Amino acid sequence: MPKLLNVLAAGVASLALTTGAFAQADDTIVVGLSADIVTLDPAPISSRDNSNIARHIFGTLYSMGGDGVANPDLANNLEISDDGLAYVYTLNEGLTCHDGEPLTAEDAAYSFNRAADPENAFTGNTPGFIFSSIDFQSAEALDDLRVQINIGAPNPIAFGLIAEVFIHCMDSYEAMTLDEATSNPIGSGAYRLVEWSRGSEVVLEAVEGADVGFQNIIWRIIPEASTRSAELMAGNVDIITNVAPDQMDVINNSGVAEVNPIQGTRRMYVGFNLSDAMAEQPGGDAIQDPAVRRALQYAVNVPAICSQLLNFECERMTGIVNPPNANQDLEPYPYDPAEAERLLDEAGWPRGDDGVRFSIAFQAGQGRYLNDANVVQAIAQMLGDVGLDVDLQIMEWSSVYIPIIRERNAGPLYFIGSGGALWSPLYDMTDLAAVDAGTNYTHWDDPRWFDRWEDIAAAETEEETREIIDEMLQVFYDDGPWLHLYFQPDFYGVSNRVNWTPRPDEKVYLFDATLN
Repeated sequence: MPKLLNVLAAGVASLALTTGAFAQADDTIVVGLSADIVTLDPAPISSRDNSNIARHIFGTLYSMGGDGVANPDLANNLEISDDGLAYVYTLNEGLTCHDGEPLTAEDAAYSFNRAADPENAFTGNTPGFIFSSIDFQSAEALDDLRVQINIGAPNPIAFGLIAEVFIHCMDSYEAMTLDEATSNPIGSGAYRLVEWSRGSEVVLEAVEGADVGFQNIIWRIIPEASTRSAELMAGNVDIITNVAPDQMDVINNSGVAEVNPIQGTRRMYVGFNLSDAMAEQPGGDAIQDPAVRRALQYAVNVPAICSQLLNFECERMTGIVNPPNANQDLEPYPYDPAEAERLLDEAGWPRGDDGVRFSIAFQAGQGRYLNDANVVQAIAQMLGDVGLDVDLQIMEWSSVYIPIIRERNAGPLYFIGSGGALWSPLYDMTDLAAVDAGTNYTHWDDPRWFDRWEDIAAAETEEETREIIDEMLQVFYDDGPWLHLYFQPDFYGVSNRVNWTPRPDEKVYLFDATLN
């Protein structure tokens, strides 16, 4: 088994332990994030950290709890047409945009149609994931309070996906260019933007009358894990994300904060980019073959990565769906490098005289996920052990890697995590709802997967739907475009000063956070 312990950072020895007085006022909560954000225009947002901040600025028609229960937000009622193609939401009376204008159904419809407008060329979560998943057609205001969302086919989880669309205010956005909208959000939520210092911090303040625990939220960008921990223990931040495994005991023994662990729903994987362009790159032709992709599943020791680099015990994923919603008949691929070598030989990629089967680039961002740089180094080492010459390219996350991912040009191998949920297997599967979906970074086009979405839409019982899902997940397991890794655990450092409970879906929402 590869030795991974040598790549763990020795941050404990150098971490300054201080217990100074809390620096922030009682009406302010401070969160330390590991990665910078890219935009505050709701339509192009494509990362969870970015979305977490924006969700405090923008309301949604409904919101989904971590338990999958839909709760009213800007709207108080939902009616679905008999054919399942029209969703009519009734807004609360007296809503106001941050620009002081009344918020009506026209603003809600505009929020959907603006994101879908091809002239804007948005590629964020709303157009790239939600709209492709529900086959969004249009939105229209029926009157001042009722907005109708039209979709192209019945979808049993459309209500949960629509709940992720941020509602913004038409008059202000019509008056701005797309560049201006990036940093001037005019929202509908509980907080408004005060200041955004790129690479440093985002400052929000509560709108008048908002029912929140803190008047102000400061989101600080602190890429270095040991610095985040030191700032937490010094009392300069209240919550930090992505606590490094080697710093957990130090925080727990500090007397001023503790680590709150939670099993997350984010699916971590190595993607195989199967586009025609990538097939022209070194190694890109090899991974076009499902037999090669299957062979590489055996090359990576996922339990060792979890225990030695992430400080938790894990069972490897069997595919795209979070347990317990996965296909229960599938067993995780075991770590078996000899089997990987046998299958690679069989697929026509023997070792050359130099011991190399083929060369391939492996791209990853740094600082977004738990111990991510060390994880991808370990994976590259394991792939090298079975004969691949891996060109590992670790990039800055927000300004370098995310644009490549968003354009679906990362690869031929790339490392990323995709947010998931526990309330429906279909939510997890909708990353690949269509071949051209913005979240299909792999360009996978297997009809045994994509043709079955019509069958799901036509299914009349839960049992029939479940049978189709399991068949799709079997295809994904056998020939799919992901090298399966793990469901990322989330380790939050939380100051004793505040009372806040993390969710399993990485949604860092602070509306109900309070002082202890």
